[in-house]
Parts: sequence; structure tokens; C-alpha cells
Amino acid sequence: MQWWNDLVEWFASDDGWRILSGAIIPFVAIVLAGIIAAGIGRAGVRRLVDQRDFETRVAAVASLVTAGQNAARWHSQGPDAREHAQQVATEAHVAVRLLPVPGADLAADWADHQLEAMRVNSVNFSLAADDTLAEYQNRLVDWLRHPRKAKRLFSSDLDRWDYDNIPIDELQKPKNPTP
Repeated sequence: MQWWNDLVEWFASDDGWRILSGAIIPFVAIVLAGIIAAGIGRAGVRRLVDQRDFETRVAAVASLVTAGQNAARWHSQGPDAREHAQQVATEAHVAVRLLPVPGADLAADWADHQLEAMRVNSVNFSLAADDTLAEYQNRLVDWLRHPRKAKRLFSSDLDRWDYDNIPIDELQKPKNPTP
């Protein structure tokens, strides 16, 4: 306890106060300022990266929407326009798959299925085609805003479509045939 009293007494002396105010307090202030500046810089960089990621996701979804618009009027296009539309759809599919977002693969697969359905249904242009395109756009925008929630919806749609594509005789086979 004596050493503590000696230390307090030394800081109260002129030499102690000079060292405290001339070295220790500025050192602590510089360290704290560095920590605060690093925190501010890190937050700024994180916000910049998040903004860039969002812009990348928006661009990928916009390219899928463009591919959907092309698919909705597929049969009214010429061969060159169809080839270009197919290229746009492929690039959009790859761009979405490469996104670091939950459910990006499911969204790309779901969009592929929807694009193919829109191409098939574009033969008889109707109000239903516009409704399908509007639903397609809305689901992609929902995925952009809430990726985890939309991931479940995409997954359930893909599972339902896979089940619909199973041949009837496959459904009637027993799961584990006994020899």
C-alpha cells in the first residue's frame, strides 16, 4: 500500500504532473483517437461495400427482369432477337448464381423455370402473360429485399415443379422393393 501512496504523491508533485500532462495523457488521447478513427473508417468501408453489393444485386435482378420481358414476347421476335434474348437470359442467370446472397442458386433456377414457361406461353399473348411477368418481377424484387424469406418460397416452388414433372409410373412404384 505504501507504493500506491508514493505513486499518488509523485503524480501530485511538479515532476509527476509534468510527465502525466506531457506524456501519459497525450499518449492515451492518441491511442483513443486512433481507435475511434479506425472504427469510423471501418464503418465507412463496410457501408461502401454493402452499397456496392446491393448495386450488384440490383443489376443482376434488372437483367433477369429484362430477360423476363424478352421471354414474354418470345414468339413475336425474330431469330436474331431470340438469340440475343437467350444470351441476356444466360448472362443474367450466371450473374445471379454468382451473388453472395442466400438463395441465389434457387433464385436463378426459379427464374430459369419461369422464363421457360413465359417463352412457351408467349404464343398466345394475353393478359395472363402480363400477370405472369408482373408476378415474376415482384418475386425477384422481394428476393432482392428479403433474400431469406424469398429463398423458402423459391424452394417450395421448385419442389412443387419437380414433383409435377415426375412420371405417373414413377409415383406408383414402391419406394423399397423387396427382393
